[in-house]
Amino acid sequence: MVRHQRYLRCTCCKEGHYTVADFHHIDCSQPDPEAEDIDERYTPQQRAAVLRVLNTASREELAGIKLLRGRKSANIVEYRDERGPFTHLRCLLEVPLFKHKTIMKVCQSILNPCEEPGRRDKKLQGLKFIKPDVERKRLLAAKSIVSVVFGIRKIAWAHVDRNLTVLDWNQETSHRYMKGTYLPSVYLEEISTAVSKIPKADFFILEKPSISTQNTNLFPVTLHLRTIEAMLHGLLGGSFLEDGQHRVLSVVRTAIGKHFELMVGESRTSGRELVLQLMVDSVMQEHPRVLFPRDTLARYRRLFQKGNTERGEEMCDALLQAVAFYEFLFNRS
Repeated sequence: MVRHQRYLRCTCCKEGHYTVADFHHIDCSQPDPEAEDIDERYTPQQRAAVLRVLNTASREELAGIKLLRGRKSANIVEYRDERGPFTHLRCLLEVPLFKHKTIMKVCQSILNPCEEPGRRDKKLQGLKFIKPDVERKRLLAAKSIVSVVFGIRKIAWAHVDRNLTVLDWNQETSHRYMKGTYLPSVYLEEISTAVSKIPKADFFILEKPSISTQNTNLFPVTLHLRTIEAMLHGLLGGSFLEDGQHRVLSVVRTAIGKHFELMVGESRTSGRELVLQLMVDSVMQEHPRVLFPRDTLARYRRLFQKGNTERGEEMCDALLQAVAFYEFLFNRS
């Protein structure tokens, strides 16, 4: 009787067949030579950027990265829950469904989201709501911006740098607006006072009012907001005549509302609770979405306490507009 030799396949290295007799001599413990160079392929800053995404992004946010859709994003979260945060990029080799080539593509996708093949980055399309058009490289070179929002009585601003650190956050109140006969000179005086307190920055981002012109009852409010908008453009963008470079930009109000999911139908709800959460995260999280200097955080939080008549809705909108601008620019969610 012919006896057939029994073979086993190694599930680790996937190479060849081994007889049962040789099974005890198999050694697949050698490290994958490709695995050793993953971390060395990137600078410390690039490694930190990728690890920050892997360690802080939710499953839904990870799934937004093309190569992490489906089970891969869930496996990353499960790995973090069981073993703690990723300390090296090569740790991804311990996550199911991740191999060397996949890891390299994921890192590239995180560092350069616009370079994913066949993809039109949706976040970049947020820049289409910002007018006039300015070259993206000019926006990327900006060290800081001032986001400006205005209402019936207040002009509020948030001075934020490219790291989303709040440098200044304030508002100017006037009770002379929309009083009696419309006087452009009064508007010029009041707006000039506010502008004198607004910090210098590379760009000024103004909220574009979204009031329907169909409702004639709102004409006085529309005229009020359009006047402030026009004067702010003139006073903040005075250098345009010298160099022809736009430094005052406008962004559609509803675009910011959609970015933060604050829209109910065609109306935008208050962003106050979201701003309060950003303040809490600034203290509690290692890598918060927005960083508030600790010496100013207590004062800012008092502005939004219940019962405070200075609820600061315009200030909230100014800050969220600044955050959205940078997230449009840097393709962050």
